[in-house]
Amino acid sequence: MSVPQLPLALRYPPDQRFESYVAAPDGLVAQLQAIAVGQLADWIYLAGPAGSGKTHLALSLCAAAEQVARAPAYLPLQAATGRLRDALEAFEGREVVALDGLEAIAGNRDDEVALFDFHNRARAAGITLLYTARAMPDRLELVLPDLRSRLSQCIRFTLPSLDDVGRAAVLRDRAQRRGLALDDAAIDWLLIHTDRELTGLVALLDRLDRESLAAQRRITVPFLRRVLDDAGRR
Repeated sequence: MSVPQLPLALRYPPDQRFESYVAAPDGLVAQLQAIAVGQLADWIYLAGPAGSGKTHLALSLCAAAEQVARAPAYLPLQAATGRLRDALEAFEGREVVALDGLEAIAGNRDDEVALFDFHNRARAAGITLLYTARAMPDRLELVLPDLRSRLSQCIRFTLPSLDDVGRAAVLRDRAQRRGLALDDAAIDWLLIHTDRELTGLVALLDRLDRESLAAQRRITVPFLRRVLDDAGRR
């Protein structure tokens, strides 16, 4: 059984690009860009908490590779737990593969063995891999020491949690890309009165885009209050 392929619009949404990533460690984006176009064959391991942009960078890598006619593949490992071997078989012959969320398969021996085998095959075939996880390999609850050893051989980066300045920069960038007028007062209000988890903030921005278009209104603080109050009553 193979994992259904996601449509391109879902795999590589236009907001998930290198140029819109905020607060990357020095040299990381340039290195990933070089990997995407085939100038480097480095294997990368990104570790960071939820909301630090691991998925953003994984999707950006695949989108950049696809733009130069390379064959990328992206897999959120949570979607393939318990059947990872079948899922990875579909990626034979790809040139760049991003495996997102290693913690999802940590502790599942069959999945870990499948990943270990794929890792070795990919190395032999010249496939470039990007791994992401919430922790470095020595802090994942892996049961296969050989897999931990292979993962530790990747070039490793730690992504920081975004502070409110970073979250504001992300919201401002996403709003500009949508053609939304979102001033600093509205951004500050959102960061004070809503959950600061970045995924939720971006989803809320999508909703505000729809609501403001339907109401033909700018996104002001009073508008934000009304929209969120209406949501609370539902």
